[in-house]
Amino acid sequence: MPDVIVDCAIYREGRRHECATDFSRALEAARAEGHSFLWLGMYEPTQHEFDQVSSEFGLHPLAVEDALNAHQRPKLEVYDDSLFMVLKPITYDVTADTVTASELMVFVGDSFVVTVRHGTASPLAAVRRRLEHHPEILRHGPGAVLYAVSDAVVDHYIEVAGELQVDLEELEAEVFAPIRRETRNTAAQIYAFKREVLEFRRATVPLADPMSRLQSPGVPFVHDHARPFFRDVGDHLTRANESVEGLDRLLSDILAAHLAQMGVRQNDDMRKISAWAALAAVPTLIAGIYGMNFRDMPELSWSLGYPMVLLTMAVIEVSLYRLFKRRGWL
Repeated sequence: MPDVIVDCAIYREGRRHECATDFSRALEAARAEGHSFLWLGMYEPTQHEFDQVSSEFGLHPLAVEDALNAHQRPKLEVYDDSLFMVLKPITYDVTADTVTASELMVFVGDSFVVTVRHGTASPLAAVRRRLEHHPEILRHGPGAVLYAVSDAVVDHYIEVAGELQVDLEELEAEVFAPIRRETRNTAAQIYAFKREVLEFRRATVPLADPMSRLQSPGVPFVHDHARPFFRDVGDHLTRANESVEGLDRLLSDILAAHLAQMGVRQNDDMRKISAWAALAAVPTLIAGIYGMNFRDMPELSWSLGYPMVLLTMAVIEVSLYRLFKRRGWL
């Protein structure tokens, strides 16, 4: 169990106090004191490890099931004794050009916050440190933790969107470069980029509805004064969603432009092949005619016949070459 519990602390008037080994007693103390709450952080607990937590905190069985099983969509569920929110923090590996989504579940009750992490991407440690340096925020209780966690996740969305925009500009410059390098499969690269953007959208787009609900009155365990702060998070989320939508549209346009360029280059190649084939066909035709073994053929007995045929071939070849060159076929 200690390996699963990442951090546990009681916050009285916004000040941290270390949690006892028995977190059930710590929860009772936080509820008895008032103006205090317990923040318990866990990392990938098993069902057996989470059973005691769920029973002590009175968590809803459906929320517990979602917290134990990853691969949830971002959502907000309201139960009688708690709120349950699912967030998907995002990390972007610039070297490998991959977007990785983790999962973060947040239980908010009257005097407690329980966070459950799945995956490596998580802003919780930094959020906890930042909040502990601002006890005036922690005085607002568990709702302040929910706001800070949501704000950190959404702000990182905007950072990742900026990094993706930089890589997209590099890809766009490569596609539209005057001199193309054929060492990479650009179409496959664009398609892989679209899959990363799709992974990003799965984290950001479904979160719009929970953010909208947190801005509305009547959500339990969220103070009315916190609604403007969640509205600010919602505005940042809207920016992130607009960015990811723009990235997806641009990638579709770049892919279409790349495929059109490939079609144009194939047509150019076919014109060049056809032009060279025509240049080779003329002397082949003339030589084939005079290669026929008929006795009575014109110019066979003429002493200037051979050089005249060669000259005719040369004139026709030069004329065709200039014609094809002028039309851009060569």
